[in-house]
Amino acid sequence: MEFLVASAIGVLTAGGVYLILRLRTFPVILGISLLSYAVNVFLFATGRLAVDAPPVLQKYADVAYTDPLPQALVLTAIVISFGMTAVLVMFALGAYLEADHDQINIQDADEIESSDEKGQGA
Repeated sequence: MEFLVASAIGVLTAGGVYLILRLRTFPVILGISLLSYAVNVFLFATGRLAVDAPPVLQKYADVAYTDPLPQALVLTAIVISFGMTAVLVMFALGAYLEADHDQINIQDADEIESSDEKGQGA
């Protein structure tokens, strides 16, 4: 069970990093979402993976229990990541509508000046 959860966290993290390194806006947003899912699964796994165990302690019973704190943290993280994803999608949509493309181009000032000089000479 632990190997399956660790593999899922690794695959989500690898997919998220791959998508973040793309030069388009929407794959970057999807990559950030995948990374937040990986963090959520990691937080959930920190509460010990116990099958058929209650999430609270019983007063007079000596049974195994699951820690409820990671579950509460994951629930809070899901809500926050959903809100942040909505904000990022709105920013990306506004940039797409203004520029007519969703490419992420990060250029130095020297590269911008040289491309402007090439365009003026033609």
